[in-house]
Amino acid sequence: MSDSVLVYSTESGRIKEEKRQSLKPKGDGIVRIQRQTSGRKGAGVSVISGLDLADEELKKLATELKKRCGTGGAVKSGNIEIQGEKRDLLKQLLEEKGFTVKFVGG
Repeated sequence: MSDSVLVYSTESGRIKEEKRQSLKPKGDGIVRIQRQTSGRKGAGVSVISGLDLADEELKKLATELKKRCGTGGAVKSGNIEIQGEKRDLLKQLLEEKGFTVKFVGG
């Protein structure tokens, strides 16, 4: 095996070296669930943040949580939003999956 790195190609010019991402978890490993109503015309949503998952895994988890809660939701900016006041059920479901869960705010 060679440890050489391609730096230039006649077809595409200079090759930029891809930066390798470290596999350190984002945050402190605690999943936080918070209720939000601001900017939603009074309708509350449960926002789940702190999940250290790839986008695809996050979407799969969001889909499963929406089905188990019987409600809608979305994935926005790395957070999962579930419609309605479902914090207790979400905490139970996430703890079954092995996450450390904590409630934040009102």
